[in-house]
Amino acid sequence: MTDSISVKIDDTETIVPSGTLVVDAAKRLGTDVPVFCYHPKMDPVGMCRMCLVEVGTPMRDRDTGELVLQENGEQTIAWMPQLQTACTVSVTPGMQVRTNSSRVTDARKDVLEFLLTSHPLDCPVCDKGGECSLQDLTMQHGPGTSRFLFEEKMLLDKRVPLGDLIYLDQERCIQCARCTRFQEEIVDDPVIGFDQRGRALQIVTFSEPGFDSYFSGNTTDICPVGALTTTDFRFGARPWELQHSASICPHCSVGCNLHLNTRRSGVDGGWAVKRIMPRQNEQVNELWICDKGRFGHHFATSPDRLTVPLVRKDNKLIESTWDEALEIVAKEIQAANGAVSGLVSDRLSNEDLFYFRRLVQGAGGNVAQWPGQMGGGDLVQQVGVGVGTRLSQVGTGTVILVVACDLEEEAPISWLRVKQAATKTGATLDKGKCTLVVANARQTKIDRYASHKLRYSCGDEVRTVLGLAHAIAGDRAGVEASIAGQINNPGLGDLSQSVAEAGRSIATAENLIVLYGREGLDCDGSTALAQACANLLIVTGHIGKPNNGLVPIWPHNNTQGSWDMGVYPSRQSLAQFVSEAKVIVLAGSDPLGDGDKLPSEAFKVAIELFRTPTSEGADVILPAQAFTEREGTYTNGERRVQRFYPAMPAMGQARADWQIFAQIGERLDIGKCPRSAAEVMLDIGQEVPQYSGITYQKLSQVEHQWPDVGGQNIYYGGTAFYNSTGLGIQYPTLAEQGDTIDLAAVEPSAPYTGDLIAVPTTVLYDRGTTLISSSVMHSRLPEPNVQLNAADAAKLNVADGDMVALAINGHESSLVACISDYAPEGLALVPQSLGGPVLPCSQPVILKRID
Repeated sequence: MTDSISVKIDDTETIVPSGTLVVDAAKRLGTDVPVFCYHPKMDPVGMCRMCLVEVGTPMRDRDTGELVLQENGEQTIAWMPQLQTACTVSVTPGMQVRTNSSRVTDARKDVLEFLLTSHPLDCPVCDKGGECSLQDLTMQHGPGTSRFLFEEKMLLDKRVPLGDLIYLDQERCIQCARCTRFQEEIVDDPVIGFDQRGRALQIVTFSEPGFDSYFSGNTTDICPVGALTTTDFRFGARPWELQHSASICPHCSVGCNLHLNTRRSGVDGGWAVKRIMPRQNEQVNELWICDKGRFGHHFATSPDRLTVPLVRKDNKLIESTWDEALEIVAKEIQAANGAVSGLVSDRLSNEDLFYFRRLVQGAGGNVAQWPGQMGGGDLVQQVGVGVGTRLSQVGTGTVILVVACDLEEEAPISWLRVKQAATKTGATLDKGKCTLVVANARQTKIDRYASHKLRYSCGDEVRTVLGLAHAIAGDRAGVEASIAGQINNPGLGDLSQSVAEAGRSIATAENLIVLYGREGLDCDGSTALAQACANLLIVTGHIGKPNNGLVPIWPHNNTQGSWDMGVYPSRQSLAQFVSEAKVIVLAGSDPLGDGDKLPSEAFKVAIELFRTPTSEGADVILPAQAFTEREGTYTNGERRVQRFYPAMPAMGQARADWQIFAQIGERLDIGKCPRSAAEVMLDIGQEVPQYSGITYQKLSQVEHQWPDVGGQNIYYGGTAFYNSTGLGIQYPTLAEQGDTIDLAAVEPSAPYTGDLIAVPTTVLYDRGTTLISSSVMHSRLPEPNVQLNAADAAKLNVADGDMVALAINGHESSLVACISDYAPEGLALVPQSLGGPVLPCSQPVILKRID
């Protein structure tokens, strides 16, 4: 338990945890200590000197060590002769601090006067105007005049691209180093830094392409001035013109809390999202978001969006009314007499998924999550991480096991938080480093921070986890049997020894968190892996409590919600699933775009944002609303149900998916259409046990979070937004509710054989519908490619950049060859969603150079 101590700040006594910095102690008390370089998430450096204060400590007798008391019995305070930086001094018992004395006031004026000697004073055109710490603090603490000559101001370049996404105005930079420290300390991408010295000091990029980091946009939030701006917001609007709405990121399973700023266009009067910012949720994304979440929103306002219902007549899709389109769909479903199949994406909200299932099953049909890429959602309901789990709170005594996923590419903020737990970089984690175990068939970036690296043969994910269970039990023979036949990686040594060592760490762990993915696996394979991981947690007793349990790295933002709403991946092929269907209802699913086929004779209904290969062949297309235009809930991989809000009017006649399904159902007498998404959540709570008692009102509740960001004192946490619209609700697992969770048998799949195995991988920047519309990201989107080990490339006479033909099951695709250290010998890594071949799982391939 952290010790608490008493300190006095400006004659007001407060109790704070031992080790608290003076600047943070003052913030907790509500006292203003201005800062530029300090940020509560990063280690202090004391560079800007803006936080100078007077500090005194109780005087003690040199001989006896006893406190020296005054005549009135109060402690005698020895004030330090020099002002101290509040961001580098930790509080001590009895310390006293003066934050507003004349010495302090004069020092602040001097610091601001010096900073303004080379600042351009272009506030009327600066994007940070209205949100600028220098502007605010100058008004509060600065001098009214300057002793420096205007003619001696530094004149520097005002539009320097650090990369395609971030611009630098050199003369605005006050050299606080927040941006460079964030890149080095927090995300370990030291791709920007200082160059030159003295007044010539400036920020430069060291990477190619420039500012090559998935988290670059966060530097614009924490920049205290307008030195760093994003490409898509620069000169786009003034902060006071913007409307504010809360949302949840639609791109991955982390569920980052977003703050959407919108404004009407002065040209056509239409609404647009001008920028996306992080919204504080210390249990999910803290203050950060990745660049895909920040810049990948333009699909919502794309001119290619569907805006009116379309009905096929004379083999042509023509515009229709909602009444006509819904009547046609209802009549076709009724005539199908139960021969209805529903395919729905796990990107849709809980409300959408619930009413989709109610519609299709109410009509006598069957429903499936499509494409159902990953299993284990039922196990997450049983042994997922306990309520209250926070990676920022784990430390020594906790083991985090990451299996079969590339965290940085699949869930960047999860990668960031695991990385911080394993390294304790930044100022938010103070309980020591956790032990990180990484198991994968190949190297990924998270390996840098691992205490144990288990490099198994492709296809032996389950065997490796079973080997860990044997190692924990001290069964060396079981370890050997589990990994028998696997290839030991020369760079990592004996795999059985590595598994045994990792097992010993897990056996003595106080807490165990297991993150599992689907890399190289189909739905059946990931289901088996999830069960093996669940068994490991069960036998070690690491279930049913905080900071213990299972976390899936789902392929999409609401995969867990899909499982919770009773919409599961089909165990059948698509052809089998729709074989008897007379009507096929598709919501957000594009089987044809994924390389599958649908029966031509079936009546097809597509509910979509855009025209897709599948919707182009549909008989009715119904336009759906984007996440920016509606409200609803998503459930992230940690089972946290979170609410998002509308930020702008719907485009055209688009409607919420749940509303479309309910209106069709109403015509079929399946039920009455609810009046709002909040009413749908009440229906969900009555039918889905995990959501019992969850309401929109409860989802919008907040509590005080530390650090205290947002509000008027943006100098402290940057342009971060206080969460006033809801922190979400993490529903308890069955284990937490006292249910007995039994072990289940798991059968490892047969290992892959072949000279070259193609492994489907995930890349953050893909060419999917939700990112391709963001033109600002196009320069970062890779071409369809295959990544090869240098040894394999040499055997095939393939050089970096060559075009190659990849043959899989008789189908051949042309790809660019990339020589990569991340590809082990014998494996060809094939990133998905780039327009190349769609691989359901790892499989043998033939590759040759195209001459």
